[in-house]
Amino acid sequence: MTDQITYPDVVQFAVPFFIAAILAEMLWIGLTGRGGRYETRDAVTSLVMGAGNVASGLLLGFIAYGFFMWLWALTPFDLDTSLWAVLLCFVLDDLRYYWVHRFGHRIRWVWASHVNHHSSQHYNLTTALRQTWTYTFTFMMVVRAPLILMGFHPALVLFCGGLNLIYQFWIHTEAIGKMPRWVEAVMNTPSHHRAHHGRNARYLDCNYAGVFIIWDKMFGTFVPEQENDRVDYGLVHNLGSFNPLRVAFHEWVGIWQDVTQPGLTLRQRLAYAFAPPGYSHDGSRQTSEQIKAAHLARHPEDAGSPGFEDRTTTAAPVVAE
Repeated sequence: MTDQITYPDVVQFAVPFFIAAILAEMLWIGLTGRGGRYETRDAVTSLVMGAGNVASGLLLGFIAYGFFMWLWALTPFDLDTSLWAVLLCFVLDDLRYYWVHRFGHRIRWVWASHVNHHSSQHYNLTTALRQTWTYTFTFMMVVRAPLILMGFHPALVLFCGGLNLIYQFWIHTEAIGKMPRWVEAVMNTPSHHRAHHGRNARYLDCNYAGVFIIWDKMFGTFVPEQENDRVDYGLVHNLGSFNPLRVAFHEWVGIWQDVTQPGLTLRQRLAYAFAPPGYSHDGSRQTSEQIKAAHLARHPEDAGSPGFEDRTTTAAPVVAE
């Protein structure tokens, strides 16, 4: 079994492209007045979050890689590094990304790490750099375990993950409208990902894909961007802060405050950490499902439209445990 396999750090190589693309987008918006907008404090916060993500990777990356190499020593399989193996790994790693991303919106513990990426109320290429500092603590590294046990070397798996991350950079823009129909049908595009970043009831918890939007279509989480429902970016309850420390850690602090409330049962404390975001034991908050149901109660004409398929027009009651 091959242990010493190296691949280039493709994300590092892509940094000049990231910078050039951000400058080009800023120039385009400045010259045309179309394609979104930049707000200096917001963009700086995103850049600081990106730098913090790199720093956290340097400090804590050994934990995930050590775990992956331990798995590699266990598996009897080795798919080597042929082109077909790289392509297959890339596709399967994107499927892995879909589920990690979906968990990140449906499990509050994972959302606490991912929420910072959605905290900007603007949508431009700097938003792509607004990355987590705390991914290691979500333990979502375990979702990569099947790939390694199947025989993909950890270095190859991480290489494919880097390619996935690079692909996702360019879809964080309003400067590109709809792509050709065949592209929109198979690939994740700026249009699809704009919907994912929406705080509108219609767009909550949709379009988790990294590269291939087909996963969302297969698993019933696809919602196309609607011309009659312009995407409103950000969180259901926006932070109103450009402090990178608050952006990075506010949800972890919120979990701690909720879990340590007096008078809760063990089940309620666990739910505050691992139930979908918006859970509350007393009905004081709403999950995305409850937000959608409440929207339909106010706008029954939206029932059956994208984002509201198979839903009734009656808001589900919130019952305290």
